[in-house]
Amino acid sequence: MEQHIERSATADAAHTPGRLDQVAARLFPEFSRARLQGWIRSGQLTLNGATARPRDPVVCGAVLSLSAVLEEETSWRAEDMPLALLYEDEHFIVVDKPAGLVVHPGAGNMHGTLVNALLHHRPQLETLPRGGIVHRLDKDTSGLLVVAASLTAHRSLVEQLQNKTVRREYYAIARGCLTGGGTVDAPIGRHPQQRTRMAVRERGGREAVTHYRLLERYAHFTALAVQLETGRTHQIRVHLAHRGYPLLGDPVYGGRLRVPGGASQSLLDALDRFRRQALHARRLAFKHPVTGELREFESPIPADLEALREVLATDDPWGTPRQ
Repeated sequence: MEQHIERSATADAAHTPGRLDQVAARLFPEFSRARLQGWIRSGQLTLNGATARPRDPVVCGAVLSLSAVLEEETSWRAEDMPLALLYEDEHFIVVDKPAGLVVHPGAGNMHGTLVNALLHHRPQLETLPRGGIVHRLDKDTSGLLVVAASLTAHRSLVEQLQNKTVRREYYAIARGCLTGGGTVDAPIGRHPQQRTRMAVRERGGREAVTHYRLLERYAHFTALAVQLETGRTHQIRVHLAHRGYPLLGDPVYGGRLRVPGGASQSLLDALDRFRRQALHARRLAFKHPVTGELREFESPIPADLEALREVLATDDPWGTPRQ
């Protein structure tokens, strides 16, 4: 199954200076860097009408032209796995992802991912960049994500995400008692020593903005509605930890949980049972990639988070002395 694509874009100051493959990745973000490099080498992606090398420099005003055949991602295998689909049409699919499911194949996770299941459900996704994935959820975050099912939809959804017009709201439970909502505006980049982690980095980090408001306060925890303005890796987890209120159950950014003094046995048991970050993507809104109609979706809080919330409301109510 193949599709032919034709694109042309002019690099401006926001995209340059840089190597051709780097600038191409900024101009055509729906395609992987490896795929763009292959098209450059084969002459399917040209610079000012001429063939070039991935490392060739690009200056402001240069024109990148793409005329390529989009082939199957043969390294990803379709697998017959259960899928919780909230909605689908010919252009996009909305998935309600359970906690514990990896979104995208990668090192150590080539099988059993959401993309493997989607390729079985809709084989034509093999021709789309990253199997139609335009944004991700961490393995242990549950909830909604939209998957492009056509090239038209892929480009539209990527542009909507870049333009910050996709509304993504999460339900979260943070450690500590917040007194009000707020915004965290702090750039995020790779941790300088621990490369599997992200961190707030004033130098070298990418813009990251997170808004949060209070939903419910407990004695030692706070339930929040969190809205993303940008979509950096681990953004909510990093920003809340940076603010001093890491997500309950987050083993990477939260450190060891301090059990509240005088906690009931039921609260201790609930905290011990909850083995993931308390984060659920509960609302998603965007414009239909073809009709422009606003589409809104909502996912109920999953059973494990709901059970935790009930225990906190009963055994750690606001007003309990904090120890």
